[in-house]
Amino acid sequence: MTKANWNYPTAVKFGAGRIAELPEALKTAGISRPLLVTDAGLVNLPVTQNTIALLKAAGIDVGVFAEVKPNPISANVEAGIAALRAGGYDGVIAFGGGSGLDTGKVIAFMAGQTRPMWDFEDVGDWWTRADPKGIFPIVAVPTTAGTGSEVGRAGVITDETTHTKKVIFHPLMMPKVVIADPELTVGMPKFITVGTGMDALAHCLEAYCAPGYHPLADGIAVEGIRLVFENLPKLYLNPNDIEARGHMMSAAAMGATAFQKGLGAIHALSHPVGALYDTHHGMTNAVFMPYVLAVNRSAIEQRIARLAAYLGLSPSFEAFQHAVLALRQRLDVPNTLREFNVDDSKRDLIGEMAIVDPTAGGNPIELTKARALDIFDRALNGWV
Repeated sequence: MTKANWNYPTAVKFGAGRIAELPEALKTAGISRPLLVTDAGLVNLPVTQNTIALLKAAGIDVGVFAEVKPNPISANVEAGIAALRAGGYDGVIAFGGGSGLDTGKVIAFMAGQTRPMWDFEDVGDWWTRADPKGIFPIVAVPTTAGTGSEVGRAGVITDETTHTKKVIFHPLMMPKVVIADPELTVGMPKFITVGTGMDALAHCLEAYCAPGYHPLADGIAVEGIRLVFENLPKLYLNPNDIEARGHMMSAAAMGATAFQKGLGAIHALSHPVGALYDTHHGMTNAVFMPYVLAVNRSAIEQRIARLAAYLGLSPSFEAFQHAVLALRQRLDVPNTLREFNVDDSKRDLIGEMAIVDPTAGGNPIELTKARALDIFDRALNGWV
């Protein structure tokens, strides 16, 4: 597969086998003694252990922190900061899927701060409260193709006291270098391959549908959507298709680059459901997707028709909606939230949490509580 070096939105080393360049990437980022941050489920797998061995063979004194949950919580960040300080590390390798990447980035961001983490939530200009000199450099190594966090300036952390997912943001949280090696994603279970891939699709789709003028984001988003539709089904049938994995890794980065324009109700509802029921984020997005499209139709119909034409479909909202439903079916995505053991016992709370989620403001139509509950009911019962 083609190898490429990109400098947008940061330095990206893309291509199979490029994990070998991690020592050089650390040098470029100014890191001599890194703390590798990953999640508990990934740390003992060959993809991680081989990377640690690679660094040690290069004479790099690397530490490992893996106390990270699939939906990371503030306690994970606090423990990671303590490990970084205790070990005298001077930078972070954020390694893994969204949980490892987000937690690693927030650890590096918070390592030299004196204020509480929640003071830097992505609200207004709260990021200006941070001391930029206290932010440690980051090199990101994604092992999934979904969140795109490797090219993002934020991390999503759950406040375990309120079961609320919060976005911690600072421009300098962007990794200095990204190693985007699709070979690292080969061992993912099918459920994770699909869930992360649908997360990438949700990022691209919501960015494209978000209101406002941002043709750069729109252009990136539509190509990202095409890459997902063409390559995720290939991976479902053949997990060893490196070319398809490369395209999905690109789509993930494209989604995170595009959604600076905004996200919307898919994420605004997925966040509280994930926080309350500990569901997989990408797969939860996949469940909500057609129901959010249906509710937003009046505001996005013409835009979706243009997207359908780009994908080689009939230029209509119906054609794209059908394509989304067909894609979910091909990938064995659950049709309803009930298949994740989600019920209506927290329905009202989910509605309240959704409308104050940071992503709610990017929905094409105002996400009122009544509208959020309508979408939730549809996703719970399968009413497209």
